[in-house]
Amino acid sequence: MISKKMEHMVANSSAIRAMFEEGTRMAKEFGKENVYDFSLGNPNVPAPKAVKAAIAELLEVEDPLVLHGYTNSNAGYGEVRDCVAKSLNERFGTAFSAKNILMTVGAAGGLNVILKALLNPGDEVITFAPYFGEYRSYVDNYDGILVEISPNTVDFQPKLDEFEEKITEKTKAVIVNTPNNPTGVVYSEATIQKLAEILVKKQKEYQTEIYLISDEPYRELAYDGVEVPYLTKYYANTIVGYSYSKSLSLPGERIGYLVIPDEVKDSETLISAANVANRILGFVNAPTLQQKVVEKCIGEKTDISFYDRNRETLYNGLRELGYECIKPQGAFYLFVKSPVANEKEFVAKAKEYHILIVPGSSFACPGYVRLAYCTSYETIVNSLPKFAEMAKEYGL
Repeated sequence: MISKKMEHMVANSSAIRAMFEEGTRMAKEFGKENVYDFSLGNPNVPAPKAVKAAIAELLEVEDPLVLHGYTNSNAGYGEVRDCVAKSLNERFGTAFSAKNILMTVGAAGGLNVILKALLNPGDEVITFAPYFGEYRSYVDNYDGILVEISPNTVDFQPKLDEFEEKITEKTKAVIVNTPNNPTGVVYSEATIQKLAEILVKKQKEYQTEIYLISDEPYRELAYDGVEVPYLTKYYANTIVGYSYSKSLSLPGERIGYLVIPDEVKDSETLISAANVANRILGFVNAPTLQQKVVEKCIGEKTDISFYDRNRETLYNGLRELGYECIKPQGAFYLFVKSPVANEKEFVAKAKEYHILIVPGSSFACPGYVRLAYCTSYETIVNSLPKFAEMAKEYGL
């Protein structure tokens, strides 16, 4: 028999992944062009050409025993980490060095590494709804307790009054995700400054360390000139998790990094713990070929104009049909208010029209649905008549 913890996780397996698998099945049955799949945040924009060129060059010139071997440090190649640190310093005015960077198996791997390094059983981790549902499992992996801050459905900025009330002496970490999955909202600088002030105040009150973990896989996907604050500037005990899944369209390659600044309390000990966690969680080190690709492509970015066109078309199209949603500032998700209280009924109805969307309850925000618009432009355009039929059915 499987473990009791896994019984629960299997029973509550990801609705996002289940919907994506359903989309694959439906595409075979009805034809891909007749299925409008907005379920999974799987980039449809190809990686920059420089990525393919870098892979070809590395395979040609590098010693394969080195390129495909273990790295000397579980943190990754020193020269790659140095390259990442210098890039961050140039962009954000920080002062990181290679020792502050740990290459990880994507952002998810990085989150598990830092939570493994930080949490004792019963420690609390706070996050703001709506949030990426896997946070629940990541915290539970290390017997932590996830504490949810209820959603602010006006503008989806965090409810900082509730946040302050729910910090306790057991609070060990806070996870923020901006640009946000599932809303596309970017937390404003004013929000970050106030959040940091609360954390400083609560650390003094409880005489504990509270770590702010910034989960940033969508940092490079921001629109209309919106600036995404770099959180280490605002609060000393900040750790950053990053992924190249979206910025370079490499989700399946599982490459990212953690930043653990010197300003973090007992940073050297925490860096050492994260290195050990990277190994004992079974990652050992981040994929070596992809580390080298990152070094060669450090300045490259996916062309987000494709996502921006999708964003404008889907947002404007749904609003004109009577659906309620806020315009996303970043990422590639649209968070739409369900026309009925139980959004799972709306998800089921959409499926009848071959539209695949994800219920907001998967993100601790019932009454809404998430649409991932990192799909083809044709899918979005062709889906709008179906959304129109549903709008008519619901009297929008």
